[in-house]
Amino acid sequence: MIRDEQARGAASGTDRQAIGPVWLVLPTYQEIENIEPALRAIHAALTSCDLPEFWIVVVDDSSPDGTAERARALSAELPQVQVLVRPQRQGLGRAYVHGFTHAVSHGADVLLQMDADFSHDPADIPRLVAAVRAGADMAIGSRYTPGGGVANWGLSRRLLSRGGSVYARLVLGLDVADLTGGFKCFRASVLQAIEPETIEAQGYAFQIEVTNRAVRAGFRVVEVPIVFRDREHGQSKMNARIAAEALLLVPRLRRKARG
Repeated sequence: MIRDEQARGAASGTDRQAIGPVWLVLPTYQEIENIEPALRAIHAALTSCDLPEFWIVVVDDSSPDGTAERARALSAELPQVQVLVRPQRQGLGRAYVHGFTHAVSHGADVLLQMDADFSHDPADIPRLVAAVRAGADMAIGSRYTPGGGVANWGLSRRLLSRGGSVYARLVLGLDVADLTGGFKCFRASVLQAIEPETIEAQGYAFQIEVTNRAVRAGFRVVEVPIVFRDREHGQSKMNARIAAEALLLVPRLRRKARG
């Protein structure tokens, strides 16, 4: 595992790697209050990265509040925004795979993934992109590496999140502080190697499985510290079933790695 200090050092040198089209995948469900300001902030952050080309694909699970319609309306002003609507909710993992598949089929070289509720700060996007430009195959926005953190969380949620990452890290034997983090930037070659269509997890355990596969495939993974903030609008999608999925998945991943 490579920490952010090394990534910053490489990024400031002359060995920056060229990157092609960047696609950001944004899964949504019931995000009508967040979607327009989020898309504007993401668009501004990507514009500041001096990219040859970028696109933002919203993957909406037929939100009854009109999230997809609001995003489509904004695409007239921001033509880099695309909207894909799935007929029903099938879990966060399936939404990401749907968006990744679309992006790669349209020439994506680098992919970004993040939440649409401002828990992930769009202003951190340039630092994740810079880490990939500096040579990382995958950059993780990490709450639990030095300099990272969480804000506006109660004690129970802090314990659940931190405990989940520690549990997954110990069981899988990986030197990754934030295995459950969902703010990532990575090369399309990583996605193709880990075969996302075969990933078991449907909920937030998807993040653990993706990172686990990337590390075990030998890719260079960097953790970039971020501050994760609780959403101000809408409701969290986390529930007991999603947490249980992650708890049960981790031992299965370890058995597979040993087998």
